[in-house]
Amino acid sequence: MIAALGPYLLWEKAFHVISVIAWMAGLFYLPRLFVYHCAVEQGSAQSEGFKVMERRLLRQITTPAMLSAVFFGTLMVLTPGAVDWHAGWWYVKLASAVLMLAFHGACAGWRKDFLLDRNQRPKRFYRMANEVPTVLMLVIVIMAIVQPF
Repeated sequence: MIAALGPYLLWEKAFHVISVIAWMAGLFYLPRLFVYHCAVEQGSAQSEGFKVMERRLLRQITTPAMLSAVFFGTLMVLTPGAVDWHAGWWYVKLASAVLMLAFHGACAGWRKDFLLDRNQRPKRFYRMANEVPTVLMLVIVIMAIVQPF
């Protein structure tokens, strides 16, 4: 634990929440772009336009926001007294956050498939995938705010 972080806990929380909001916005929108991308012909001008949008969303918004969320979340964990290590909710929240990171990685892989014109998944797959961050967000927010156990 780093005692010097104590006075900055509220700032850490604020920047963590801001970062998570930006990260979630990207994770909500990227699979939706994949749904639309599935509906156009590979190699078409529209397909190339989606590739640009997907790249910019992932590289300029979603990934930097994810890195920032992880950074400020880590600072909070290192702040003495910020985490009750005996509370079960904390571990559920952490596991859900790790799953969110895995989903981010999956989105990056799917974007690469579209970039290389090798996507084999149907629109329905991406519609279903679009629900994953919502479910994880619900679990994370309930664990962090309600702290049910």
